[in-house]
Amino acid sequence: MIVVKLALMKSLVLYDSQFGNTEKIAQVIANNTPEAKLLRVSDAKPQDLDGIGMLLVGSPTQGGRATSVLTEFLERLSQMKLVKVRVAVFDTRLAEKEQNFALRLLIKTIGYAAPKIADVLKSKGGELIVPPEGFFVKGKEGPLADGEIDRAGKWSKKLHK
Repeated sequence: MIVVKLALMKSLVLYDSQFGNTEKIAQVIANNTPEAKLLRVSDAKPQDLDGIGMLLVGSPTQGGRATSVLTEFLERLSQMKLVKVRVAVFDTRLAEKEQNFALRLLIKTIGYAAPKIADVLKSKGGELIVPPEGFFVKGKEGPLADGEIDRAGKWSKKLHK
């Protein structure tokens, strides 16, 4: 019986991606997470979260929020679905400092996806283990900024300490 319980305490990397940048980050995180399953949110069901010990969630930032598919999936989860589940969140985003004044002001006003996802996960009972993280893209469609793949690998290793 104990072996079965330990087998269920796996990690799930749940993500959405529009141009492939968030998917690349999610793949690196899954590769650095023991016993992790990588799952695109459009293929996920709430029962995929049953018995997991860690949930890692990522989305591109779109209008200051996660994608609607990811947001709707998380909102459908029962209120205490993530009790005793360790959670971490990431997004892909434009670097604020590299934008023009108007876009910097907009970013300051509407923010990024990861903190909002973290709030939803905490409201479902999840234990946030690190602050939400953002990985930078060079433009709306990417590619990822130089060094972000390596940074994602380093960030994901911090989750297991």
